[in-house]
Amino acid sequence: MSEGTAMKMATSTVCEPSTRQTSQLPVSEVDRSRHIVFWTLWYASSALFVLSILLAMYSGVWEYSTRRYLKGFSDAIIPEEAAPEQKVEAIVNWMAHGPERQQELLPQNGPDRDPTDTLNYASLLQVCGTATNAFVNLADSAGIPARRLLLLNSQRMAKHVVAEAWINGRWIVVDPAFRTILHGANGALLTRDELTNPLVFAAATRNIRGYDPTYTFDRTAHLRASRLPVIGSFGRRALSAVVPSWDESAFLSLLLERKSLEALAAALVLVFFFGMLRLGLRWYGERRFGVRATRIRHQVRRAIAALLDTAG
Repeated sequence: MSEGTAMKMATSTVCEPSTRQTSQLPVSEVDRSRHIVFWTLWYASSALFVLSILLAMYSGVWEYSTRRYLKGFSDAIIPEEAAPEQKVEAIVNWMAHGPERQQELLPQNGPDRDPTDTLNYASLLQVCGTATNAFVNLADSAGIPARRLLLLNSQRMAKHVVAEAWINGRWIVVDPAFRTILHGANGALLTRDELTNPLVFAAATRNIRGYDPTYTFDRTAHLRASRLPVIGSFGRRALSAVVPSWDESAFLSLLLERKSLEALAAALVLVFFFGMLRLGLRWYGERRFGVRATRIRHQVRRAIAALLDTAG
């Protein structure tokens, strides 16, 4: 073998391992250095996804505890085997003649929508909005669909708040602030459509002490526009075109009447949004950069394994 050939073989033998090591470097490390924006978005969305899951777990526990509280409360004041009308009457009678409640005012930055407060403070049960909140939550816990109904003035501003309860196939008007179910002159339960008749309205309210005659039913709404600022006026019009009676949903009314349920719904929306964002980023990274991001479940498994190894 010639000296030149031996030199070439020695050189190739020394350089070959270095070449193999370079080719075996993790591709993801190279991509992280080249695509900082992508990886920043990826890790940020992953962190927010995990946080939204934790928020959903917390709000789920909050909603469960609220439901348990309301169930115990309703079981104590509402006969389980009673008819729907009797259950509504039991709630109204409890609000009118229940045990003494706490009198001090709560510090508020707006209407209190936590039933654990509205059920226990006399000052909140004296306000039409929070009294209706208490009624809607108790009725739902007793298995009676209920929703709030806003009575509006000519400027479309709320002048009073009442409730509607689903009794015998009709939405019957209940006024929790005045502790009454509205009846006609013949004793029949009344709907809001029937109460638009001035004669029917006068007969139904004439014996209610202190009832304001301007609390008429000629203009009503189930949801205040300011309570749904996220979807905007265009979104509301689009929903009305697709589902004309969407704002009459008892579930949607309950959603806006219970903070724990609202928090759970918002958390689930965030989980869906950030989950879809991560899927989109993974698809883009695989197609555009050829990266293979580590899945969260694999990271969790490695973290658990590391903790177990440490504990062992």
